[in-house]
Amino acid sequence: MNEFKLPRGIVISGTGLWTPPDAISNEELVEAFNAHAEQYNREHAAEIESGELSAKPYSSAEFIEKASGIKSRYVVSRDGILDPQRMRPYLPERPDDELCLQAEIGVKAAKLALEKANKKPEDIDLVIVGASYMQRAYPAIAIEIQGALGIDGFAFDMEVACSSATFSLQRAVDAVASGAARAALVINPEMPSPQIDFTDRDSHFIFGDVAVASVVERSDTCNVDAAWEVLGTKAKTVFSNNIRSNFGFTARAADVDPFGPGKTFRQNGRKVFKEVCPMAAAHIEQHVRELGSEPTGIRRYWLHQANINMNNLIAKKLMGDDTNEERAPIVLDRYANTGCAGSVIAFNLYSDDLQPGERGVICSFGAGYSIGSLVVEKISL
Repeated sequence: MNEFKLPRGIVISGTGLWTPPDAISNEELVEAFNAHAEQYNREHAAEIESGELSAKPYSSAEFIEKASGIKSRYVVSRDGILDPQRMRPYLPERPDDELCLQAEIGVKAAKLALEKANKKPEDIDLVIVGASYMQRAYPAIAIEIQGALGIDGFAFDMEVACSSATFSLQRAVDAVASGAARAALVINPEMPSPQIDFTDRDSHFIFGDVAVASVVERSDTCNVDAAWEVLGTKAKTVFSNNIRSNFGFTARAADVDPFGPGKTFRQNGRKVFKEVCPMAAAHIEQHVRELGSEPTGIRRYWLHQANINMNNLIAKKLMGDDTNEERAPIVLDRYANTGCAGSVIAFNLYSDDLQPGERGVICSFGAGYSIGSLVVEKISL
């Protein structure tokens, strides 16, 4: 287990949230899925009748909302997702001399975070991009964004599935605390929609696209009226196969379809729920107590946004009967699961109302298993 008790004075001074203009409701998604399922069942009627294949079950908006709490999601492109003949987004390939799509949405969120923190690119020394999926192996998306923003320093990508945001924030905090960087820009451009199997009833509704960014610096360089002091960070990983994506370049050497069965996102949802909820609650409880607080005394929990039932259970374990959406806000109803970005979306949207001295926890949990948390306190400057 990794725990870093910080010297006082490291702050998150600004965050930015870029939301794609296109949204898809449960009803729209279900209409396309059911049309695809009907066509599949019709075309494979003989194999289904003989037992060689299983018929595709139909989905419903009610099933999706009950299972996850999701009502809608944003995507970088609706084109293709709602086509029963295609069932995946259409994202035209760009030439190498053009900003890639993931870098493009990352730049948009980064500019919003810099504006909120009242910072310019020349104030930043480090850029970290953390995401559940990277558009390519190299050059790093972070270095591409660094170049696009005109930042003189260093940059790198990191991937820890749905904990990529909290883990990358922790690395930024470490760098600023050690003096390796005056200020760091952490960007989480999540674009999971190309990885979704939109023909699978149990997962076609889960993810949405988004980009968030955060500025981490020392309080003595901060030039905004209020910021969030990072009191401590904590990370833990435990290996599990219950959430997995096998998409990768070695499929080329294995003579298999890189997009075939089992290659994109899949999970054993029941096991994930049963195993991750107590792990996450215990992790957060220990972290806040180590920093002199009680879980019930934390003003707000910005939790990973994967499933409303998970969030409600974890919040109840931490706050008892006092839990509510004001103290543990939900954004997955309209954003869906945005990979690692969900807790930062919640923090961005639901933090301005807290008063100086009030504490909150930014926490993610996901594949790995991985859990990352930051305990923060609102301060006036």
